[in-house]
Amino acid sequence: MNSTIPRVFIAATRQNDGKTTASLGLIAALKQFFPRVGYIKPVGQRFVEIAEQKIDEDTVLMDSVYHLDCPLVDMSPIAVEPDFTRKYLQAANNEALVRKIQKAFDRVSWEKDFVLCEGSGHAGVGSVFDLSNAQVAKILGAKVIIVSQGGIGKPIDEVALNQALFEKEGVEIIGVILNKVLGDKIEYVTDFARRGLQRRGLDLLGVLPYEQTLCNPSVGLICEELHAEQLNSAPTLNTLVGDVIVGAMSALNAMKFFKPGVLLITPGDREDIVLAACTAIDAQSQEKMAGIVLTGGLRPPESILKIIRAMPIPVLLARADSYLVASKVHNLTVKTRPSDAEKISLIRDLVAKNINLKKILQSL
Repeated sequence: MNSTIPRVFIAATRQNDGKTTASLGLIAALKQFFPRVGYIKPVGQRFVEIAEQKIDEDTVLMDSVYHLDCPLVDMSPIAVEPDFTRKYLQAANNEALVRKIQKAFDRVSWEKDFVLCEGSGHAGVGSVFDLSNAQVAKILGAKVIIVSQGGIGKPIDEVALNQALFEKEGVEIIGVILNKVLGDKIEYVTDFARRGLQRRGLDLLGVLPYEQTLCNPSVGLICEELHAEQLNSAPTLNTLVGDVIVGAMSALNAMKFFKPGVLLITPGDREDIVLAACTAIDAQSQEKMAGIVLTGGLRPPESILKIIRAMPIPVLLARADSYLVASKVHNLTVKTRPSDAEKISLIRDLVAKNINLKKILQSL
């Protein structure tokens, strides 16, 4: 396996702490020094099928944004399907999996100046099939950056757990990035987190401020998660949802909630609320509601569908009732998608302004 090209492995203290956010921003920052940056996510758990190949979602995102000029199957060599662990425990094939990762890295690094490797969850994820993040980082010969959520005590405690496993595998940790730190606490958290990490021999590489925009799902993501049907051909599903209301009140009382960025969830037979929303949208200028989700699988009559088809915002029909729909939306894991241009631009700026790239490059 290629052992000379510079590389770094992005790990985290747990899932959804910000690995992909850090990776997305770091690739843009690294391109200032390395024109040809490669990417690999050796072990992926959330995947989509492309050309009959299971490709990790984050790999699809990186390739869509940066056009990495490498086959997707090489950037996402191992997809952990539902029965992957059971099959491995029945007939362990660790050597074959290791070779697959090594060969994929060779192809990803071909004619590249730098390779960014993204892990999956905390250091121990994958241990059950002998490919924990710590073990994969060792296989790749990569130094590690750990991403954790903002704070002082909790993230440092969790970093310490991950640090122990990486050190057990002989993997060097470059430093730590803290993510989602509230704006008015950045200075305080930066000061004391740096002191706490230094006591463990680790550097604080940067603090990324909390941005509500990055936590807001798009209507398109909600549509996918609900397996909903779109009832009209609105201009876009990329609008971000800033707030959610459940239309269980009268149409008159509901109208005061019809504001820009709001997603309305209401039973499909509440024609009065749908008509009220239509009236409110007509009265607005460029700023409109994010969309409407009709629930209970209750398809409106043709007279109402005709009005819905003319609405300038997406209207979806979901089978679940309003309570289940609202719960799913509330508990949604928001991942950055290739169509989230606003989020991607924001992530690039956040990483460029708040991460000490010079220290990362010096450590390599």
